[in-house]
Parts: sequence; C-alpha cells; structure tokens
Amino acid sequence: MTDRKPRTGLPLAAVVLTATVALYMALVAFGNITDFGTNQAFVRHVLAMDTTFKDKDLMWRAITSHRAADVAYLAVIAWETAAALLLAVGAAWWAVRIRHEGGKGRLLSTLGLLMVLVLFGAGFLAVGGEWFAMWQSKDWNGTDAATRNFTVAGIALLVVQLAAAEGRRT
Repeated sequence: MTDRKPRTGLPLAAVVLTATVALYMALVAFGNITDFGTNQAFVRHVLAMDTTFKDKDLMWRAITSHRAADVAYLAVIAWETAAALLLAVGAAWWAVRIRHEGGKGRLLSTLGLLMVLVLFGAGFLAVGGEWFAMWQSKDWNGTDAATRNFTVAGIALLVVQLAAAEGRRT
C-alpha cells in the first residue's frame, strides 16, 4: 500500500487535449450552421462525384439528389454537435476530478473522441474519400483535413487512455 497521490501530468494533458478537440468540433459545427451553404456545396459535389475522373466503373455510386445530400450534411452537423458536447462535458467532468482516473470524464471523452474518429475516418476518409472518390477532385477534396482531424483525435484518445491507465496504477 502506498500513500502516493496520483500524478496529474497525463490526466491534465487528457483534459487539455479533450477540451481542445471539443472547442474545434464546436467551431466546426458552428461554422457549418452559420455558413450552411459553403459545406452544403462541398457535400453535394462529393456525393455527386461531379469533379472526379468520371470513371464509368465508379459513377454508379454518385448521389445527385440535393435532398439526400442535404440530409447527409445535416447528419454530419448533428454528429459534430453531439461530439463537441460530449467532449466538453467530458473535459469539464475530468478537470474537476483531475487526480482520479477520470471516471465519467474519461468515458465521455472516449465516446466523443471515438465519434470524431468515426466521422473523419469512416465518414470522410473511407466513404467520402474512397467510395465517392473525393481524393480525385481538385476542387472538393477534404482528405487532407480529414486526416489531420483523425490524427489529432487519435492522439487525444491515446492520451486519455494512457491517463486512465496511469490513474489505475497509482
């Protein structure tokens, strides 16, 4: 048995990274809501595949319905907003109990970060980038931004999990 108090370095890093991703996702969602048309056009063009190489073997995947594209865009905004809220609450909850393994803060942070990873990894890189061949477009290619967002969220998730593991060891 030891009288050592849990370290705060990794938990503090987890809180800061979680809060940073929460802020970023909140600003992304806010931007998509207040400047709806800009990324609405992005989603419509990516799904329509109208700026890709127009390979006949791929074009059957295109979704040209503006209504379907707008529903997809609204779903993305809702997902971004939910992730931002989970991350903000998770960071706040964890910050209050910084010397502990995280508990609800760690859980909410983990869920929020996984949502970001799913959105940018599965949504933008896999579905948008590969299924709808977004990587082929010079004008409507979001793969670099998606990779950046996926990487930041992945690093934050690793730190969150390391901080929780450190808290359990002490």
